[in-house]
Amino acid sequence: MTALQPEHPRQAYITGPLSRRRNKLAPDPNVRCAILAAASKSLHDQGVRGLSIAAVLERAQLSARAFYRHFESKDQLVAAVFSEMARVETLRLRSKMANTASPIEAVAAWIDGRLDLAFDDNTGFDLRRLSLEVKSGAFSSAEIVWPGINGIFEPLIEQLERGLELGAFQDIVPSTAAKSIHGVVWAATQRQWATHHWDRNEAHERVLRFCLHGLGVAPETIEQITAGSVPAGCKC
Repeated sequence: MTALQPEHPRQAYITGPLSRRRNKLAPDPNVRCAILAAASKSLHDQGVRGLSIAAVLERAQLSARAFYRHFESKDQLVAAVFSEMARVETLRLRSKMANTASPIEAVAAWIDGRLDLAFDDNTGFDLRRLSLEVKSGAFSSAEIVWPGINGIFEPLIEQLERGLELGAFQDIVPSTAAKSIHGVVWAATQRQWATHHWDRNEAHERVLRFCLHGLGVAPETIEQITAGSVPAGCKC
């Protein structure tokens, strides 16, 4: 049986050079990191509205060709920066949740950690600023930041699933409950950003009570959790 031959003689000639050319233009992780680092600094200094691809490339000392090898648009670049910030935020939340003794305490720790963005000026300044600009429509599609937000939900969903299995939470869908909790925390966060007059302890207790009640946690357990202790024999 005769081996298949190229339909056109030139096909065999051009396949090799084109492959090598494509390899040269393949994305480079180091270049991508350099672009992201430059974009993060630009966002810190100027916000989303003040960010330009030209300024990022000047800061990174790279060409437009290098940029478009890694990102299709400014929006995609901002989404990538947001995803990296969200990854760091997720690690911070996991750290706060790590030493908790129960799913209920872990959920409380997640809520407390997210409220840091509203009440602690040293926590997540860039993430806070970017979140506000996303909400205000500073770039065309807020949907492209959802992968980063979903990552922040992951440790919360894990604890909601665990609590459901242990009977600490009642009649919930963990992924839906996580979004609801985030909505409550986000509302409290926005209120604080707008007014700067809310007491953190009051905000934390109100959000925590509302969320735990929605998860079906027993009233006496909610009282113990908000008071900072867990009752003996609690099925948490």
